[in-house]
Amino acid sequence: MKKYIGIKNVLDFIFALLLTILLSPILALITLLIKLDSKGPVLFKQRRIGKDNVEFEIYKFRSMGIEAPRDLPTHVFSNAESYITGVGMFLRKSSLDELPQLINILKGQMSFIGPRPALWNQYDLIEARKSMGVARIKPGITGWAQVNGRDELPISEKACLDGVYVGKISFFLDIKILFLTILHVVTRKGISEGGPK
Repeated sequence: MKKYIGIKNVLDFIFALLLTILLSPILALITLLIKLDSKGPVLFKQRRIGKDNVEFEIYKFRSMGIEAPRDLPTHVFSNAESYITGVGMFLRKSSLDELPQLINILKGQMSFIGPRPALWNQYDLIEARKSMGVARIKPGITGWAQVNGRDELPISEKACLDGVYVGKISFFLDIKILFLTILHVVTRKGISEGGPK
């Protein structure tokens, strides 16, 4: 596992750098659209829990108005869609709002594949992950729990799936998660704005 994680860290950095360069025109266009669509910063920053339970700021393209609650998972909002901007709706449906996390990967805080980083105040998820050893690895943009239910999963099941990933981490599992993520983004499977419907 240690040997693969070392290789994984190098690959993460290389691919994040390449994608940042290749996608720079798209990143610039999204930045312009956000500024034209609503008031507020282009990037949304939020406190998350990373490797070894160290806090860091995760970056996303802002998809909600500046009046939206900052430290709540969107899927627990009772009226999430009322906060989402016009451009934000498209960004969320296409998952393009996650692109700034390339910065987190370049900074060594995240990986492409790994357990999604918990919010600093998601104490139930953080506690449930402790016995699974999830904090031993970097969080990811997408992970095993995301391709097996995402917002629809209860906390205990998310933590269990994260633990399964940590125990079975490998190049082939990461490739499988990557392809399943692409499939789920296209079909919007497991996404629940404002709680399970």
